Amino acid sequence: QVQLVESGGGLVQAGDSLRLSCAASGRTFSWYAMGWFRQAPRKEREFVATISGSGVRTSYAESVKGRFTISRDNAKNTVYLQMNSLKPEDTAVYYCAARNPGDYGLGFDSSVYAYWGQGTQVTVSS
Repeated sequence: QVQLVESGGGLVQAGDSLRLSCAASGRTFSWYAMGWFRQAPRKEREFVATISGSGVRTSYAESVKGRFTISRDNAKNTVYLQMNSLKPEDTAVYYCAARNPGDYGLGFDSSVYAYWGQGTQVTVSS
């Protein structure tokens, strides 16, 4: 069992940057592949980025590739999402998620994640 708490959201202007953090409870954080998803009003939740337990492997949605960077610090039980060159279409509630320990593969679909945070709002004004 792991609990996830996101932070770092806010209101910014187009072109600005934000860094989201997701703090996880429990031990052996490196066993959990992690992901970031987002959900805009009246839209389905969509994949943003994923990272392996070791942090060696990452993958991104095409819409954020080159602008967002996912990383993790296993000593701090934290995963990050650095978001640069933000656009109004990035406005959404951002969620971090963890796969079950031992599911080491990168996760692109929300259905493979077992644990979810409560979300943090990111609003980008034009």
